[in-house]
Amino acid sequence: MTTLAHDTHRRAAQWLAGLLLALLLAACGSGPKTITRDGAEANPPANLGSVADAEPRIEPIRSGGPNRPYEVLGRNYVPMTQDRAFKERGLASWYGRKFHGRRTASGETYDMYAMTAAHPTLPIPSYARVRNPANGREVIVRINDRGPFHPGRIVDLSYTAALKLDLLRGVAPVELERITFAEIRSGAWRRGEAAPAVAAAPAPAPPPPALDIAPVAAAPDAPPAEAPRPLELAPRGFWIQLGAFRQRDGAESFQRRVADELDWLAPRLAVFVDTPLFRLQAGPYASREEAREGAERVRDALQLVPLIVERR
Repeated sequence: MTTLAHDTHRRAAQWLAGLLLALLLAACGSGPKTITRDGAEANPPANLGSVADAEPRIEPIRSGGPNRPYEVLGRNYVPMTQDRAFKERGLASWYGRKFHGRRTASGETYDMYAMTAAHPTLPIPSYARVRNPANGREVIVRINDRGPFHPGRIVDLSYTAALKLDLLRGVAPVELERITFAEIRSGAWRRGEAAPAVAAAPAPAPPPPALDIAPVAAAPDAPPAEAPRPLELAPRGFWIQLGAFRQRDGAESFQRRVADELDWLAPRLAVFVDTPLFRLQAGPYASREEAREGAERVRDALQLVPLIVERR
C-alpha cells in the first residue's frame, strides 16, 4: 500500500509539472499584445528635433479617393478639391504608436517619425505651415490623413512634428496655413510670406472655438466681386457674420470661396464696410431662429462658428 501510494503521488506530480510546462510554452508562443492606448514609444529615435520639414511640391489633387465627402461620428465633411489658400486657428493634437505602421487615408503607411499631419478637409495630398504661437516655432507638414474628429481640434500632427513645435504635452492652440501651388512655384513658401490678416469674428459659447480663415486673393480669372456697401445701408433683419477682415481683398476672396462651396448661401452674401473692417455677412433673415439654422449649416460645412447680428 505504501509503494502504491508513493507511485500515485509521483505520477500526479509529473502530470502537474507537464501541465505547467505546457502552459508556459503556450504563453511564450503567443503574439504581441494589441496597443489600445496611443502615445510615444519607449525608445524613440535620437535627434528627431533635427528632422527636416516636409518639402512642398505640386501634387495633383484628386476629386475622389481620400477627397470624397465622408461622415464620421454623425458629422459630414466635404474636403477641398481645388488649389485654394486656407488659414485657420484652433487646437492641435498628435498621434503616435497606436497608429504607427497603419494605413492613412491616402493609402500610405503612417510614420509617426515623418513630418506629416491629418486634417479633416484639406486636400490630400497637400502641404501646410503649422505655427505654435506660444513659442513662435513653425513646421511644414504634408497632409496625408484625415482627422482629428474632436470639437475644436483642427489638426493631428505626427510625433516628430509635435516634438519640433513642443506640443507633446497635450492639446494646444496652433495657427495653420495651407501652402498653395502658386507659392510652391514661386518659392514664396520658403520666405514665409503671410496671407492678408484677418480679424476673427467673436464666437458664442459653448460651441468649438471660431476658426480664423483668411484666403488670399482669388485667381485672375475669378469674376470681380461687388463693391462693399456701407454697413448702415444693410437691410433690417438678422444677419450671419462669417468673418471680419482688415483688407477688402480678404473679405471678397472669402466671399467667393463660400459662394463656391455653399451655392444655397451665395445669393445672401454681401461685404459691408465698417471702418476699419470689411465684414462678410449673409442675410437678411426674418427671424433669429431662421438665421440660427443657417448658421448651423455654415458651421457644419465650413467648420467655423459664425456670429448672428440683428439690425433694426
